[in-house]
Amino acid sequence: MVRHVILWKLKEDLTEEQKDKVRKEAKEHLEGLVGVVPGLREMHINISGLASANMDMMLDGLYDDEASLKGYSKHPAHVEVANTYVRPYTVVRSCFDYEV
Repeated sequence: MVRHVILWKLKEDLTEEQKDKVRKEAKEHLEGLVGVVPGLREMHINISGLASANMDMMLDGLYDDEASLKGYSKHPAHVEVANTYVRPYTVVRSCFDYEV
């Protein structure tokens, strides 16, 4: 199994209302990829960080293996969600993948 963790920072020019909308929509659509993308077992998007957090959203995904993770990155459903609900609104993306 492979764990895929991403942290995102949203664009500073977004209002708090816009950031809340982006977080909620990203969570809904990314978590909705389970059962759609082969090899994706779990997807949790945390949008409720503590005040001490310096990032706005966290993705925690579990995949069958590294090949499944690579497939996920190119899967049309994931690309559509990322291009619609995440990439246009983020300025920083940090990733850490590891075997479990």
